[in-house]
Amino acid sequence: MRWDRQRAGEGEPALPGLEGLVRSVRSPEFDGVTFHEVHARSVLNKVPAGSGVPFGWTVNPYRGCSHACTYCLEGGTRILLADGRTKALSELKVGDEIYGTRGHGAARRLVPTKVLAHWTTLREAFRVTLEDGTRLVAGGDHRFLTSKGWKHVTGSKFGVAQRPHLEPGTELIGVGRFAPTPDETLGYRAGYLCGMLRSGGFAAETDAATRALRYLPDFGASVGFLQVPADPDAHWQRGFLAGVFDLAGGYGRGVLAVAHDEPEITDAFAAALTRFGFAHQLDEVPKFPTRQEVRLLGGAGEALRFLHVSNPAVAWKRSLDGAVIGANRRLVESIEPLGLQLPLFDITTGTGDFVADGMVSHNCFARNTHTYLEFDAGRDFDTQVVVKINAPEVLTAQLKRPSWRREHVAMGTNTDPYQRAEGRYRLMPGIITALARSGTPLSILTKGTVLARDLPLLQDVARDVPVGLAVSLALLDGELQHRLEPGTPSPRARLELIRKAREAGLPCSVLVAPVLPWLTDSAEALDALFAQLADAGASSVTVIPLHLRPGAREWFGRWLAGSYPALVPRYRELYARGSYVQKAYRERLGERVAPLLRRHGLAPKTGYDARGPEPSVPEPREDVPAAEQLRLL
Repeated sequence: MRWDRQRAGEGEPALPGLEGLVRSVRSPEFDGVTFHEVHARSVLNKVPAGSGVPFGWTVNPYRGCSHACTYCLEGGTRILLADGRTKALSELKVGDEIYGTRGHGAARRLVPTKVLAHWTTLREAFRVTLEDGTRLVAGGDHRFLTSKGWKHVTGSKFGVAQRPHLEPGTELIGVGRFAPTPDETLGYRAGYLCGMLRSGGFAAETDAATRALRYLPDFGASVGFLQVPADPDAHWQRGFLAGVFDLAGGYGRGVLAVAHDEPEITDAFAAALTRFGFAHQLDEVPKFPTRQEVRLLGGAGEALRFLHVSNPAVAWKRSLDGAVIGANRRLVESIEPLGLQLPLFDITTGTGDFVADGMVSHNCFARNTHTYLEFDAGRDFDTQVVVKINAPEVLTAQLKRPSWRREHVAMGTNTDPYQRAEGRYRLMPGIITALARSGTPLSILTKGTVLARDLPLLQDVARDVPVGLAVSLALLDGELQHRLEPGTPSPRARLELIRKAREAGLPCSVLVAPVLPWLTDSAEALDALFAQLADAGASSVTVIPLHLRPGAREWFGRWLAGSYPALVPRYRELYARGSYVQKAYRERLGERVAPLLRRHGLAPKTGYDARGPEPSVPEPREDVPAAEQLRLL
């Protein structure tokens, strides 16, 4: 391997945040990744109190990782913005203003915060269903705020996986279920204009005036919209709520209210609230005998629901800054594994949390640790990898201290110890040996196939200390595998790797990835693969559908158009919204996979039944050339 050397102190400025830097090196083999070799003072890290993880110590020979493996929620999850509106998690951008929280325990207030980093990957997914029907899809490590503090989606009461986790009946803290915002139908527009213009409030607020000017051309010279209909529909009433609120409403000290001098308007406003299930009260205003005030009951949760149901225009009136949310609680009904891995997203915020589908959710911690080195938590986490080249020696010295009590040490909890650079640096054999000689139990979480190198060592170590493991194998067809992944180990070789790991007495889970729609996703193909994995002794299996990022998308598209042109239209449909396959396909695949895994003893019960029909290969579009079909993919 050819490495280009860049010596620190010889014509290059020192990198901020990197103490003990020896040199920075790059290689064409690592596609833009820079490795910063440092002499570390310590590699045995104490996990902060209150983190909720089932171990107290970690060892991370690398900081940053090209695998980028820590994520939380499905991309469609709605996130509460600082203006009271919502946006899909996948659509957030660095710099967006959203709501986080401040406070202790379950006593929280909403405060504006910014998105500092945003990223995505594939991860085993779980569905959390709440008593009101809300469904949240999250990774098992994701944490929600409960009435008894932060809890992970999954965990155990005993053993190495022990940690606070959700159970049926757990109370989640949040702001209430998000309501869909209204469409700007003609009825909505008429209702808004009636509420906002009825009392001459055209120029009261710039935001409201701008919206009114946009709506007015729809009605030409008519002013019929100024009349309150005898029997208004829901569209009109949503717009009317927004218009009256923009003209004469506000939110302060935890109360949303509207005050108006026309009884017809206040009566119509109260009637609209009743239609949408809002509890409210109507009061006289002592200082103004002709004025009535309609007050919304139910606190911050109902105020937010009002903003979503009506969608008023005036930005400052939508602010919920400081709103108390601790009283808004919903019960967990069930937590179910989906039986496959999905693309999940996470963000880092200034408050360390955010509001997802109405529930307070914790940030991912791993990427944010990269900012301690004055790198960013996004691309730098993937491309600026710090290598602690003296990690085995430093760890050996730390483990000899009289104060060390041989507590369990987890590796791979922040960054992957078997990422590709480990093939060059060979840090893990020394680290494993040091832990074993000191009598310290260890576990390894990894996606790197470099692990095969150390199986004999791990087998020896497991005789002395508890060792807890996880290969990627998506199909058994050797010819198809060679065309898709030239140069990678054959299916037979990877099955043998799994078998050797199990023969060494080590647990070995398997990622069936990527599953190719209409090529490798049939029940017959998956059943044969799972049978082989079970025969090899795999401890468990998770399934990942094909993911097409830019670059891979174009390469795969050319291959598909040349090899299976009839499939191009179907793939174009499945991946029309971006890199990830559509939700309906993922659900259908999950329904097929779960019972097969249970049949072969490779997974716990997932709650799915095999009831989805097999997808059929589409007929070729003879009227559209393959090249044109590819362009549309």
